[in-house]
Amino acid sequence: MKKKSIFSPPAGAGGWSPLTSDRYQWLEVDLGERTKITAVATQGRYGSSDWLTSYLLMFSDTGHNWKQYRQEDSIGSFPGNSNADSVVQYKLQQPAVARFLRLIPLDWNPSGRIGLRLETYGCPYTSDVVSLDGSSSSSLVYRLSPGTRRTPRDVVSLKFKTVRNSGSLLHAEGDGGLSLSLELERGKLQLLLRRGSSSEPRRLASLGSLLDDQHWHHLAVERRSSHLNLTVDKHTERVQIPLSVGAVQNPDSQKQVVSKGNFRGCLENLLYNSLNLIQLVKHKDHQVKVKGNVTFSCVEPVSVAVTFPGPQSFLQLPGASASSSSGGVSVGFQFRTWNKAGLLLTFGLPQEGGVCVLTGVRFPGSALNDGQWHSVELNSRRGRLNDGQECRNPFNVFQGCMRLLTLDNQDVDLIMVQQKELGTFSNLQIDMCGIIDRCSPSRCEHGGRCSQSWIAFHCNCSDSGYSGATCHSSVYEQSCEAYKHNGNTSGHFYIDVDGSGPIRPQLVYCNMTGDTHSLILATRLRPSSLGNQHSVHFDYATEEEQLSVAISQSEHCEQELSYQCRRSRLLNTPEGSPFSWWLGGPGAGRVQTYWGGAQPGSQQCACGLQGDCVDPQHYCNCDADRMEWTEDSGLLTHKESLPVRSLVLGDIQRPGSEAAYRVGPLRCHGDKNFWNAAFFDKETSYLHFPTFHGELSADISFLFKTTASSGVFLENLGIKDFIRIELSSSTQVVFSFDVGNGPLEVRVESSVPLDDNRWHRVRAERNVKEASLRLDDLPAATQEAPADGHFHLQLNSQLFIGGTASRQKGFRGCIRSLQLNGVTLDLEERARITPGVRPGCPGHCSSYGSFCQNRGRCVERVNGFHCDCGLSAYTGVFCNTGNTHKDRRGEGESHSQRVFSCTKQVSGDKLEVRYKLDGGRDAEVLRSRARSLANGQLHTVTIRRLQRMKNCIHLLTVHECLPAASDDLDPDLARLGSLGFTGCLSVVSFNSISPLKAALLHPDTSPVIITGPLARSNCGSSASANPYAAENTHHLSDRSGSVGSGQPLVNAIRTDSALIGGLIAVVIFVVVTGLAITARFLYRRKETYRNQEVKGVNQDDSPDFPFNNQADPQNASSENPKEYFI
Repeated sequence: MKKKSIFSPPAGAGGWSPLTSDRYQWLEVDLGERTKITAVATQGRYGSSDWLTSYLLMFSDTGHNWKQYRQEDSIGSFPGNSNADSVVQYKLQQPAVARFLRLIPLDWNPSGRIGLRLETYGCPYTSDVVSLDGSSSSSLVYRLSPGTRRTPRDVVSLKFKTVRNSGSLLHAEGDGGLSLSLELERGKLQLLLRRGSSSEPRRLASLGSLLDDQHWHHLAVERRSSHLNLTVDKHTERVQIPLSVGAVQNPDSQKQVVSKGNFRGCLENLLYNSLNLIQLVKHKDHQVKVKGNVTFSCVEPVSVAVTFPGPQSFLQLPGASASSSSGGVSVGFQFRTWNKAGLLLTFGLPQEGGVCVLTGVRFPGSALNDGQWHSVELNSRRGRLNDGQECRNPFNVFQGCMRLLTLDNQDVDLIMVQQKELGTFSNLQIDMCGIIDRCSPSRCEHGGRCSQSWIAFHCNCSDSGYSGATCHSSVYEQSCEAYKHNGNTSGHFYIDVDGSGPIRPQLVYCNMTGDTHSLILATRLRPSSLGNQHSVHFDYATEEEQLSVAISQSEHCEQELSYQCRRSRLLNTPEGSPFSWWLGGPGAGRVQTYWGGAQPGSQQCACGLQGDCVDPQHYCNCDADRMEWTEDSGLLTHKESLPVRSLVLGDIQRPGSEAAYRVGPLRCHGDKNFWNAAFFDKETSYLHFPTFHGELSADISFLFKTTASSGVFLENLGIKDFIRIELSSSTQVVFSFDVGNGPLEVRVESSVPLDDNRWHRVRAERNVKEASLRLDDLPAATQEAPADGHFHLQLNSQLFIGGTASRQKGFRGCIRSLQLNGVTLDLEERARITPGVRPGCPGHCSSYGSFCQNRGRCVERVNGFHCDCGLSAYTGVFCNTGNTHKDRRGEGESHSQRVFSCTKQVSGDKLEVRYKLDGGRDAEVLRSRARSLANGQLHTVTIRRLQRMKNCIHLLTVHECLPAASDDLDPDLARLGSLGFTGCLSVVSFNSISPLKAALLHPDTSPVIITGPLARSNCGSSASANPYAAENTHHLSDRSGSVGSGQPLVNAIRTDSALIGGLIAVVIFVVVTGLAITARFLYRRKETYRNQEVKGVNQDDSPDFPFNNQADPQNASSENPKEYFI
């Protein structure tokens, strides 16, 4: 290690301190030779108040054309000292190779002056250099020795520097006329493939930018079998190449195929498989030939550039001399910039009163803000040249670089300007061009298009399927399950199975009817014949990686496999070799010898598993080899064997053999990641995972619900960096982090409390441009990153979920579906082995119950919820598919034998219920208190009998009110029944039976007899009625069996009697309650009986199965088999 000290005498006194303390001072160090610099150390001036607090570092090989050293390709400044005595050392992340070092002060102690003692650390740097002049014959040619064996790996590496933006750098020839070339084009390195000398080249890759900046750039080409790893500086790209391309044979060979001109510049340490070709040239090795003008030193032209970095930058030069023979002014220069507009120069014409001129040259089809050098020449009469100081600027200021500035055909010495011997200037960087290509490599992810200005870049994410400042976050959900819980119904959707990961979105069909929420991937057929076998290959409308992830994250997948046969054996059971088989699973698939409906490895069909094959001696119906058509079919459900890739059918060549097959689409149900949850029951409980790696971009998303007003959701710490998301109050979520620029926070405030025990969604993202935080459907809050700051997030501790390493207040509640950069963390698995944390989290209806429409009832499940449409006139996943009926007939519930009940509307303004439960008694009437029912609004009628009926109803009739014996109806009821009902009927139910829904949904399979026309209508929807009118609900109940008067209250209780009435009611209630409790314990149960006449099969409530013999949970009291008498 070599150390160089500046102004650090043995006694420690002294140091560098310029006379003037401003930002135009610098300290330049000549190390004597090119050195690999690894660190610098600074110290204040001895015994003073003079020290630097921040500074810039510049490096150069020649003392000109300086290059600023940047940390992480962005940070330009280095931290300095806080006093005059302490030493602050900074190790360079990437060593710099240079002979000259320049330190430029930025800030210093405000109570003192610029003061510095400096040390540099590094090692001598040795290299072999060759210079090419760019002529047509200037090149190095290396040929492999005859008989050289081809190796599986070849590597070519070198460093180059040039001032020209085009030229052929490397050329390699292979077999069959194939060749590869590396060429500079507009400052970018292009990898080109040619077939023959006259064919048009095909570009395989483009890498690097601004490679014509006259600084050293590293290039490496590694061939591994059929692909290349192309590296320019620190960026590598993998490229597939034809297999017939051999080893690199002609580095830097210039042939007639090269049309971009030859390379002009310097090459350093040109190696081919660790063989130094430049040394071979020096030793005159016969394998390397030199053509043209080649020298073994780097001769580079001196070109002094100037950078205008900000809005305060300007350069003012004196005008034309009076002795000018032409009496005018001529100006010439070159410029490069990323900005679309800017004032390049102005000059005043005293005789004309001053004119502002924007100079520039337009090239057809080319933009001037492409970062390339463009030349400008301007001739004018007498005047004075300046940069907009005395003339109003109608344009933006110019930000960019200039060089080769001439005035009156004389070169302007910018070094004299820097030394303040010529003109005046402000905020300039002289003898360097500080342009940076922020789009190379592009920070825009997922195919986003990058554009830039001098200080920033922008990503155009349109048509990419992603959003955000860097096109990082997917705009699509990760599964059909997620779309379902956004309220979507069946249809085609794009799903992004890995969120912000590299896998592209795919279009699938999401079937959300009933209880299934599945993605469906169709197959395409590619048949082929293999001798006596028939082979079929299936292609899926998705990429392999997409398909694999979709299957793995689904709760259940299935695919139908069917084989219809006549004298065509299938698996040749029980002990023979299979005639047919299929391939399934990842990649090309593995051979599977079982059939749909059976288990893997069983070599059986579904009938063999169930024991009902047509021939008990075989395990497949087709193996019976009968003349009659038979079938083996079933579902393949083993996810590791899905999807079906190929199908091979063998026994189809015999006379009389016939067969047909069917492979259905792949259907995957559920999303096991979507409901992956953990419950934290204490503020001190937490889960921990490995360190989160999101150096350049990170996205975090999860759902939470809680009753606590604050708590930390997650935290990950580094030495100085950290990232944290927390609930800071009952209405605020905070996303905070530090990447080395100091802590930053992004906050989102909610207008409703977040501790309401309902699910809320949090999405946080941080990239090199900004940080954003989104809560539920509220607008996202953003915080821009510093333009010239750190952007690598460096963490090294464990990731804490639900708690913190710093022992702050943890989170108490549920966290669900936690994803980091598209990868779901398995909270449930970790929670099973962690005290204080429980896997899973119930209570979804509080958040998703509003999705159940039209009186649909939300039913809790372990993973999710289900809408029970039993009490609704609608079906579907959210009870929003209409099943009401509009007709002119009446609605009633008929009788068995002498038991009947009828509902009728009398004179259009009231409702009656007549029922007769005993032949020995007269019909009883129950009248509603509601009036004016014929108002076009929806009315809900509920008839409930609380005493158990001893007589059983065997028949229910809708739209009629006619018992078996017509004389059982009184004349008034018979007359009204014959008129029918005109209006809308919906939600007709008797206990748990829905006859109208069954008739509309399943007219062929349900036990419902339909007479006359029956059609669906949306008249039962609240939206079809008056949208501003509320639904009216009327309840009719009979507790004693006597006729209820049903008359409405005539007058409401007056305000002045409300208090007295309330007190009386309370006293009566207390007395009655006491008597009831006393009687309950004094009297014994009088009678217990069970209804033995009505029995049914228990089934889960489902909107697709309206006939259900389970009791309505809401009527559980009426279904109690025990009856108490008081």
